[in-house]
Amino acid sequence: MIDSNILKTDKLLVPNVSRETLKELQDYSKEIILRNKSINLISKSSEKLIKTRHIEDSAQTIDFIDKKDISICTDLGSGAGLPGIVLGILMKSKKPVFKLVFYEKSYHKSIFLKNMAKKFELNSEIHQKDIFNEKNLITDVIISRAFKPLPIIFEIAQKNFKIFKYIILFLGTSGKEILKDALKFWKFDYEEMKSVTNEGSMIIKISNLKKKKFKDLNHENKNLF
Repeated sequence: MIDSNILKTDKLLVPNVSRETLKELQDYSKEIILRNKSINLISKSSEKLIKTRHIEDSAQTIDFIDKKDISICTDLGSGAGLPGIVLGILMKSKKPVFKLVFYEKSYHKSIFLKNMAKKFELNSEIHQKDIFNEKNLITDVIISRAFKPLPIIFEIAQKNFKIFKYIILFLGTSGKEILKDALKFWKFDYEEMKSVTNEGSMIIKISNLKKKKFKDLNHENKNLF
């Protein structure tokens, strides 16, 4: 298993991977910056920080992904493929084969994802579709980075997915409050991991997600008085 604690900010360094893998991550970074000239994949101001701000930020989720019960990962609002493409490159050697599913409604961004999946020979499906219109989806992990707020991701998971095991999300400095608010309407277990690239931020892994029934909400509200 890859330990994200050893990720460095001065250079792209992920332990226990080959030089070829590191080169692929560097090549992917170059492709993002090159294509960013014509379509908005990442903010222009973050191009110089792409290794830490985007690649390593995405790579740190490997601690939640590299598990025996995970073989399919669905990336919502994929954009440039962060974190999906990064995870795909890191997980290429996993057996059984690790599969990535991308949902990105932008035509140009979905083409970019297809090109990257082909370039790095990833086991993937790229759907140029609006995730809100999809139904009965099946996956092991739902992952999202800078797509929609946590409550909306929870609604997508419940309404649009038939089966999923975990949800992995990136939360900022207000992450604790966001989780506290979510627990008012949802039941779930979660693991948290401090971000190694953004001080005060965290990565969370949600499991056993269920929406609270009206009677549960009413009972909890009565207990407040």
